[in-house]
Amino acid sequence: MKSRIITSVIVAVFGIGILAPSLASSDTAHAVNPKAKIKEGFKAAGDDVQDNPQNSLKSRIADIVNVLLFIIGTLAVIMLIIGGIRYTTSNGNPEQIKAAKNTIMYAVIGLIVALLAFAIVNFVVNSLAN
Repeated sequence: MKSRIITSVIVAVFGIGILAPSLASSDTAHAVNPKAKIKEGFKAAGDDVQDNPQNSLKSRIADIVNVLLFIIGTLAVIMLIIGGIRYTTSNGNPEQIKAAKNTIMYAVIGLIVALLAFAIVNFVVNSLAN
């Protein structure tokens, strides 16, 4: 019982020793003006949300659209692989061959559409940014 109390006191003293410098810091600017600290953080991160919200909005829209197009392109490639596997495992069955060819054809069309959409979105966003 006595050793548990001593251990608890030692842990508490070390905990206070570790936390004391951060609790005693005199940095009150964060508590006084959080808006300025947030602006400073945005600028340090390279984001110009506070200075130019239109440019930032355009870049965010472009980022969202590019991520969605990346997902679509990835799904098209996966479907292309699935179509190829279905084609090779069709064993000469005409119905399975036709279904596999359709899968491959639609996957290629989806990939082309995703690439064209990516190019168009980037062109439009870059044109609007100037």
